[in-house]
Amino acid sequence: MLLKSTTRHIRIFTAEIEGRDIVPSPDKLTIDIDPDNELVWTDETVQRVYDKFEELVAASSGQDLTEYNIRRIGSDLEHFVRSMLQQGDLSYNLGAPVRNYSLGLPRVAENENPLTQSPA
Repeated sequence: MLLKSTTRHIRIFTAEIEGRDIVPSPDKLTIDIDPDNELVWTDETVQRVYDKFEELVAASSGQDLTEYNIRRIGSDLEHFVRSMLQQGDLSYNLGAPVRNYSLGLPRVAENENPLTQSPA
């Protein structure tokens, strides 16, 4: 059975990716970071999320892969992404077709208003 945790920027599945298919797996977790491309990522910031994911999974070792445990990891990762945004390590992708400032309003230059900008 496929279990999942879905937050705004983190999706976790008890599955493996085979080609373009998601195949349920009772002992594997797969993560999808920012599927709507709302944030601007570098290789380093993506790696930091993967590292935090591995740390949280390791801290949960020995526990069953339950929906509750997976949601807790997803929630902790969403908070981690928020902290990265607040520290300035990430920024909103103001050109994204989907804009939802769920982690707080973006920091912009004084003469810019992110709520009135149109996507590029």
